[in-house]
Amino acid sequence: MREKIMYDTIFARSFSRSDQKKLGYVAFFGCLLIAFSFCLVFRPYSSPLSVRSNSVPKRMKIACSSEKRSDFCEINGDIRIDAKSSTVFISAASSQQSILEENSAWIIRPYTRKEDEYAMSTVRKWSVKPVVDSNAIPQCNQNHSVPAILFSLGGYSGNNYHDFTDIIIPLYSTARLFDGQVKFLITNRNPWWINKFQILLQKLSNYKAIDIDNEDNIHCFTSVIVGLKRSPKELSIDPSKSPYSMKDFRKFLRSAYSLNKTTAIKMEDDGKTKPRLLIISRNRTRTFTNTDEIARMARNLSFEVVVAEAERNIQNFAEMVNSCDVMMGVHGAGLTNMVFLPENAVLIQIIPIGGVDWPARAAFGEPSKDMNIRYLDYKIKKEESSLIQQYPPDHDVLNNPSSIWKKGWLALKAVYLDKQNVNLDVNRFRHTLLRALELLHQ
Repeated sequence: MREKIMYDTIFARSFSRSDQKKLGYVAFFGCLLIAFSFCLVFRPYSSPLSVRSNSVPKRMKIACSSEKRSDFCEINGDIRIDAKSSTVFISAASSQQSILEENSAWIIRPYTRKEDEYAMSTVRKWSVKPVVDSNAIPQCNQNHSVPAILFSLGGYSGNNYHDFTDIIIPLYSTARLFDGQVKFLITNRNPWWINKFQILLQKLSNYKAIDIDNEDNIHCFTSVIVGLKRSPKELSIDPSKSPYSMKDFRKFLRSAYSLNKTTAIKMEDDGKTKPRLLIISRNRTRTFTNTDEIARMARNLSFEVVVAEAERNIQNFAEMVNSCDVMMGVHGAGLTNMVFLPENAVLIQIIPIGGVDWPARAAFGEPSKDMNIRYLDYKIKKEESSLIQQYPPDHDVLNNPSSIWKKGWLALKAVYLDKQNVNLDVNRFRHTLLRALELLHQ
């Protein structure tokens, strides 16, 4: 403090009041000049304030995977989607030329059954193409602030089984991480399909789906996934490659459709509790020809029986399935509704003749494990098949299914799936229903 007083005193004695005032102004402007110089020198190294500059990453990142059931690319950078050329352009920095060829591209059909040529023939091809010269690609006229997922409604969409195993479950696994902050770009759009699954689409995305095939605009994003991630198994999620499981997916369905029953009934020995049995009926192929007889036998075993055919209104049918403890039906897409059953419920698959045991179990038996559903199957005998009325007793259709298999899928389907109905031997099938009751006691 003493030094400061001495300095002020010397300063006052050396200069007049007017000189001190002039020196103050000079010092002030000198400080401004120094500050301005610092801004000019260090401005190039400071963070940009422009929202536009920050919105596009300066480096491109592409991770494309080819898996058993699907191909997909995860892309970050300056992404521009041109529907007219079916191309997803990525603007790459010139420094990245060493890790890519400018004209290289990945061709993807964004549907999750790539091993099936017939299904994939209806799926539009998309090209994922990195380009070094950003001036050589279409300019943006519609910018988006959230990521996007591009997928197809081609293939076998419209079949309830394929709707879930090929599209809905892979879409859940791919999109759930974004917590709604993602846009769906749909190629091979099907308005009927979108309307059917509107509730689930709205639960996975907060935005209206874009019919990308009919867009004239160049849609620009900083993050896009082309294709869907899918487990190699049917109706399943691979927990080693996803933070989600089929248990999470079924919980998601219960929330989306407001399904109240979480767990199947736990049977008591007092005889007062009646489990609810749903018999899935079919009106064209693989139908039960003695449904009333089956229902009567089940009621005698203390089941409350409901007979219904799967309907297009998912909300209504999901509620019905969820209210039941046991569901049974002949192998077919209707059994896909097992996803709505409560935990510890029982699924009974009726397997028709024709050597379809393995595909039937792969379609519904194996997936039931990850869904915490108890699974039973009942393989019918020739005497329970309507095919005995269409072919002589010594025909290969009845005695040598492998000879029909050798003719290909279409031949097999035409005989064993399209022409066959089932007349259950209720006395023989009774043991399967008793086993279901035993499981409900556990």
